[in-house]
Order: sequence, then structure tokens, then C-alpha cells
Amino acid sequence: MAGLWFEEFKEGMVFDHAWTRTVTEMDNVLFSSLTMNVQPLHLDEEFASKTEFGQRIVNSLFTLGLMIGITVNDTTIGTTIGNLGMTDTRFPKPVFHGDTLRVQTKIVGLRESKSRPNAGIVEFEHRAFNQRNEEVAYCRRQALMRRKPT
Repeated sequence: MAGLWFEEFKEGMVFDHAWTRTVTEMDNVLFSSLTMNVQPLHLDEEFASKTEFGQRIVNSLFTLGLMIGITVNDTTIGTTIGNLGMTDTRFPKPVFHGDTLRVQTKIVGLRESKSRPNAGIVEFEHRAFNQRNEEVAYCRRQALMRRKPT
């Protein structure tokens, strides 16, 4: 499915994305290693077992990337120019190895680009939930989106 053009987004639209993803130990260790995040909460089972979590937690930046990635097929594939920013990002619950995430997106803002007549700015509100329906991630994302070709 191709992404939506700027004109196809409407404020208040909600997407319940069909794709889900189970987070694995490999995801967490590889992402943390690739980004040189040596936080023992992500990599050291012995260390993490003595924390309030009792086990390793998934790197929150992986969770953020996965949350946004799940949305791409329904919203921006091939029609985005680029991300402008992410605000109000939070992680109310930890993600653990074996958790399965689903994502919901709401369109919370639209405006025409002042500098690019072929583009507009869409503000997305993304929420990720685990298999227990607990919210594990949230962010608002602003993206520069292509307008329909004339």
C-alpha cells in the first residue's frame, strides 16, 4: 500500500495498524550494540535481575523506532520527504523480550508548508501497546509530506 499524500490526511483520522511485532532478545542486544549503548539494563541479565524490573528491558530508542516503523506502510511509504521532529516522547511502561507491540496513530495537525509549495506538514500522534494492552510508548511526530502531483 502506498503512503497517503498530504491532501489525503484529515485531522482526527485514526489508524489501527494491522502489523504487530514481537520484540526479541536479538533485537535488543543488536540495537543496543549497534548504537554503542552499553547500558547494563539492556545487555546484562545478572545486573538487570537485581533492578526493579527483574530482567533486561528493551532499549527505548528501539521501541520508538519500531513504533514509528509499524506506521509507515499505512501512512508515509513513498510520500514522505522527511521527519521534522518528534516531541512529547515518553515510555510509560517498559518493554521486555517477548512482548508483542501494536500501534495506533491519530492525525492531530495539518498545515501547508510555507517554503515548499509541493509539501505539507502532518503531525502524527503514535501510541504503542503491548499484548496486555498497556501503553508502552507515545510520541508526536511532525513529517514533511508530499502533495499530490498535479
